Amino acid sequence: MIRWLTILPLAVLVALGLLFAGYALHHDPHVNPAALVGKTAPDMALAPLAGGPARPFRSETGGGVLINFFQSTCAPCVEEAPALMALKVQGVRIVGVAWKDPPDKTKGFLDRYGDPFRSVFSDVNGRAGIEYGITGVPETFAVAADGKILAKHVGALLA
Repeated sequence: MIRWLTILPLAVLVALGLLFAGYALHHDPHVNPAALVGKTAPDMALAPLAGGPARPFRSETGGGVLINFFQSTCAPCVEEAPALMALKVQGVRIVGVAWKDPPDKTKGFLDRYGDPFRSVFSDVNGRAGIEYGITGVPETFAVAADGKILAKHVGALLA
């Protein structure tokens, strides 16, 4: 009986290792959850980066827009900056959400790499990111004029 009690923790550890290994072998790491696609974009108020009181975020989506979540310390965000600037030149309306980023760092990022955004909102506490279900930055949502999310892109937008 005592011998089984000493082997039991090792047996449980091996069983858990096999379970996790089996999951990892059958799990697709490229699956990106897009639960909000086809649904209305979350309606919330965020503070504009330029200052002033928080205002409804979805009010910026009139006429269709891209909503881009970014961060000043994000290497893929730097990589996608030229593509976003090119979209702006083509007349695409883009709203930026600085996710978990201090406003001064966000302003420095936009000064350095260009500001392709119609407006930029500050999401310092990450609440908007949670509402949109983002898993990191950059992530971009295509939102129709009626506020419905048409598509979600995870990673840098490249030209």
